[in-house]
Amino acid sequence: MTVAVVAVFFGATLIRSAFGFGEALIAVPLLALVLPVKVAAPVAVLLSITIAAVVVAQDWRDVHLQSATRLVLWTLVGIPLGLLLLRSASESLVKGALGVVVAGFSIWALRHGGSYRLDDDRRAWIFGVTAGVLGGAYGMNGPPLVMYGSLRRWSPEQFRATLQGYFLPASVIGLAGYWIAGLWTPVVTRYYLLSLPTALLAIVLGRAINRRLDAGRFLVYVHAGLIASGVVLLLLALVGS
Repeated sequence: MTVAVVAVFFGATLIRSAFGFGEALIAVPLLALVLPVKVAAPVAVLLSITIAAVVVAQDWRDVHLQSATRLVLWTLVGIPLGLLLLRSASESLVKGALGVVVAGFSIWALRHGGSYRLDDDRRAWIFGVTAGVLGGAYGMNGPPLVMYGSLRRWSPEQFRATLQGYFLPASVIGLAGYWIAGLWTPVVTRYYLLSLPTALLAIVLGRAINRRLDAGRFLVYVHAGLIASGVVLLLLALVGS
């Protein structure tokens, strides 16, 4: 089981390091087969902090600081709304609707060749609040941020680094929540330390892949990842309904 956990986190970290997001598409479904969620989730957050910290330390010059700051602050506004949503709305309905929006957005963007873009951060609050709502309710704050980055037309280097500039404080907050809830246990620390060496290798390999992608191809991969995220959300909605 340990080998399987380490292998899953290596693949997830490689995807995250190369593209700035997407590890949940690999880690969450596969880890659920071998680990309880109360163990897998804190380990994933610890590795998320590690990935974000290493990327920011390596490539802090590529972080779009104003964008990352605004997104984090607006996410904090959205989290309480997400907690209210968690108590009042159907999880399957929300996941299904999000899946349709995310996949539909990327299909539209691919078909229209990226004809629409955001030239500044004035609309960052929309995506930040949405990320906070979804993160507070279901731990799914990634898709709105990826959509925002694609609309801002960041380079592959900026995209990867800026998202980590967001995920670093967000993951620290999430880990604090797990600690307060008593879910940061010795088992969590053990799996984290076992996965760390290969995760660090994956970060290095992912950075090398990121540096070799041109902007056009990178956006195609980003939208492919968003479509996959939308499909996963729709499947989760169907399973939970």
